[in-house]
Amino acid sequence: MLSILPHLLHLLTLGAAIFAFAIAFAFASPVFGQYLSLRGEKVNASDGISADFFASLERLSRLVDITYCVGTTGIRQPFSCISRCKDFPSLELVTTWSTGVLLSDSCGYVAVDHGVPPPIAELYSMPPQQQDKPDEKANGAIIVAFRGTYSITNAVIDLSTVPQKYVPYPPEDDEYGLPPRKPEHIARRAVLPELKRLHERYPHYPIHVVGHSLGGAVGALAALEMKVIIGWEHIIVTTFGEPRVGNAGFVKYLDVAFRLQDDGNSPEQRIYRRITHIDDPVPLLPLSEWGYRSHAGEFFISKPELPPKPSDIRPCVGNYDLDCIAGEETGSEPISKGHSSNDANTLLNGVWHVPARFKLWGLLFAHRDYFWRLGLCIPGGDPINWGRDKYPAITTNDEL
Repeated sequence: MLSILPHLLHLLTLGAAIFAFAIAFAFASPVFGQYLSLRGEKVNASDGISADFFASLERLSRLVDITYCVGTTGIRQPFSCISRCKDFPSLELVTTWSTGVLLSDSCGYVAVDHGVPPPIAELYSMPPQQQDKPDEKANGAIIVAFRGTYSITNAVIDLSTVPQKYVPYPPEDDEYGLPPRKPEHIARRAVLPELKRLHERYPHYPIHVVGHSLGGAVGALAALEMKVIIGWEHIIVTTFGEPRVGNAGFVKYLDVAFRLQDDGNSPEQRIYRRITHIDDPVPLLPLSEWGYRSHAGEFFISKPELPPKPSDIRPCVGNYDLDCIAGEETGSEPISKGHSSNDANTLLNGVWHVPARFKLWGLLFAHRDYFWRLGLCIPGGDPINWGRDKYPAITTNDEL
């Protein structure tokens, strides 16, 4: 178990005000009829990611989109909602949670996927050191999904960025290792007991932690606790548009915990994948001038408009790769090359060359555009996705 770093580590209470309920149609791109060809994509920094890994990330983005049904129209057992639940017939809903007044706090769900029979390493692209023995039955997964910022109420609360100490606490405090100070962590009380029960029942199932926006930041802290404090293995984290969570000390702590500075591994073998998108201001917030830093594990979507291809997603190096979202912090030139779009987000960027962290209109566009436009729990998802073909099926054993 890692030792706790001896400095003050700053946590984040920032989310992004995406106002998903209000601006679904404003300056929207045309409906897509494009059918992507994903095969034949190479895996390196200049040519993007593999088709199989692309398909895995795209599925996870749909799982995150489903979180926006929690606290509104709801998710029901076995795994049913008016959004994308039908895309995942093998998932079984365990629990949902929704805390705070007017949906102003954490929302999400826990589900279990019993999957199909291929080996776990092939199914989840797990690093060699985390692969189970061939005779161990580990064909499924446990999913913990955290919703992002949803409303104006969220915006008011989440935009308070008061740094706080990161004070890890031993699990001996009580059965679930509750923190020694208030406020009481309601979402934590709802999630950890269920995860403990599932982990005991399916000890070889990996736990996939996924989140969008503020949900990515909450997921980062939750995954750290599961891995470092509780000591669970097989934790795999995927976030979309995750804001900065802490200072340089916290970033180093997280990088070590998830082995993100190990340059010997293929980027697709990372157990923490932080997905960012060109022109999304949230991954650059809170500001670096306030002491906040980004951690490693980034994959950068360089194409402004939907839908991306595997060649549009760049594996990034280290905590601050200037060929990725960090290159937008100064805003001297757009990073994306050779792309055009009718999206107002892209048109405004091309005229002003404003640093991405100050492009607040990106909260309505780029911050929601991760494989699909995320954030509305209605049939077919956000109206911008209506009439658009699904990504082509990939022959792969990767269910997530």
